[in-house]
Amino acid sequence: MSNAQDPAHLHIREHTEALEQQILSPLAAKSVDATREHPMQECPFRTKFQRDRDRILHAKCFRRLKHKTQVYITSGDHYRTRMTHSLEVAQISRTIARGLRLNEDLTEAIALGHDVGHTPFGHSGEAIMAELTGHFRHNEQSLRVVQYLERDGHGLNLTRETMDGILHHSGKATARTLEGRIVHTADRIAYLSHDYDDSLRAGLLQPGDLPPEIYEALGRDTSTMITTMVADMIETSQGQGDILQSPQIKTAMDTFRKFMFEHIYQSEALSHERAQAGFVLRSLYDHFANHFDHLPENFRQREEKWSRQQILVDYLAGLTDSYALQLFREIFLPPLYSIE
Repeated sequence: MSNAQDPAHLHIREHTEALEQQILSPLAAKSVDATREHPMQECPFRTKFQRDRDRILHAKCFRRLKHKTQVYITSGDHYRTRMTHSLEVAQISRTIARGLRLNEDLTEAIALGHDVGHTPFGHSGEAIMAELTGHFRHNEQSLRVVQYLERDGHGLNLTRETMDGILHHSGKATARTLEGRIVHTADRIAYLSHDYDDSLRAGLLQPGDLPPEIYEALGRDTSTMITTMVADMIETSQGQGDILQSPQIKTAMDTFRKFMFEHIYQSEALSHERAQAGFVLRSLYDHFANHFDHLPENFRQREEKWSRQQILVDYLAGLTDSYALQLFREIFLPPLYSIE
């Protein structure tokens, strides 16, 4: 072999791309084939999908996830946030991708970016934004964040494969890549298991509260549940050309999801928190709709490009729980002075 063909003389990135061709399944997305809306000079060390992952990880929208609610608005140290949820989805997704010899880097990039468009106050916030605007879906907003809003309106210029996976991680449409389809189901595995775990910690559920068929199919503790669902995806999808689940596990997950919506996400126990979140977001929306000039200047400057309502949605959806509450206090509550 000549030096020109010796992998030791290739750039690290090119060597990694060559290894993908050798090791990954023929069905895997290959980084060398990935495309961007705006071409960039390639990194000598990282593939396109590795670069996507790093761009998301270092983005402000990802950092904000640590202060965005997953389920519990008044949370303690050990409840999940959107950031810990995203990291857990990335871990689960990578395990499945590795088991199927698919592209772990693409899977991880999609998983880390899938929730960056989520509103403050969890499920309640998304429902309130949809009520206020007539249409809001966090997967669409996540795509908007990485494509247009990050980096002061320039976007992250991610590959089309990563953006497609982010857009289609929820909803009825299917991602073009198998890696994107992994994240779609891994997201559900993560939030069902971990929201159940958080609900036990919060005292809203007790061990044994789930329907018996869920325990029979998935196991009784969250670790066993995750292992069961991940193993089923890998085993059922092998050689099928798609990401699949066995009928038994899919039925159990559907039952699990229905139970969590009825008993946790839409429960009476959390109704006061949902009402509080709704009051804060509606108040902020009405205020900035009537006082558009009170928005930060970098948002107001986008008026020629997008409608005022879209700019308002971009701003409010990007708020963390804590900053939304801080804004509410600054706008609507009088300052408190100590009396000496």
